[in-house]
Amino acid sequence: MQPILFVSHGGGPLPILNHPSHSDMLRAFAEILDYLHAHFAKPDAIVYVSAHWEREPVAITSAATPELFYDYYNFPPESYALKYPVPGAPKLAADLQQRLEAVGIEAVLDDSRGLDHGVFIPGLLLHPDADIPTLQISLQKGLSAERHLKIGEALQGLAAENILVIGSGYSFHNMQAFFGPDNANDNAKNQAFEDWILTTLAEPDNAARQHQLINWEEAPHARFCHPREEHLLPLHVCVGAAGDAPLQRSWSFTALNKRGSCHLWK
Repeated sequence: MQPILFVSHGGGPLPILNHPSHSDMLRAFAEILDYLHAHFAKPDAIVYVSAHWEREPVAITSAATPELFYDYYNFPPESYALKYPVPGAPKLAADLQQRLEAVGIEAVLDDSRGLDHGVFIPGLLLHPDADIPTLQISLQKGLSAERHLKIGEALQGLAAENILVIGSGYSFHNMQAFFGPDNANDNAKNQAFEDWILTTLAEPDNAARQHQLINWEEAPHARFCHPREEHLLPLHVCVGAAGDAPLQRSWSFTALNKRGSCHLWK
């Protein structure tokens, strides 16, 4: 049995470069790693849903030996020499395609697209041995909150098959605020949205929880925290995949002067 995990994966390769702005995030990831080791066996495979891939229809990486896609720019040369040589999972990819299409979500297999940094950065932090078969599912263009809950629901059986599902995004993703002057007003907006996330995920009724996530734009300062929602929607996929399972643990941290969070269901 595996959990469902949402991670806020930081700014590009900065966590792996041990950038001072991400020291608290690295502390949170070390705690997550300890928790995974203490409570769960090694997964047989890992399915990532990353904020950094949008396709119509939904796409699934299916290469037997996936390459890496260094989808960040203007970082030090060592950022582009990172390796994460995980095996792929072609049979699992085909199975996921069938599961998605069974609930009315068209899906295609892609054997050429590499794993982006929404996969290999948290992968290097949580599973650095790179020996667990790993694949990636795209977001669906249009970025419908309801649709991404549905994508998650198609993944509900994976945890019982010892397959770890990881939604990789960021609970706060306003690039201007990340790199602009630190100020109390922006920080208060950031914290209000983080509080809303925790309250929503702790909602015991799954239907009510999904209703709030579908209407996430009504949350405090929602569009300040997510001018575009691609980094939030992996959280929706996780909630859909978790089903009625309760939120088990959350971890908060500060990176680039803003609060972020990770969440686990089992």
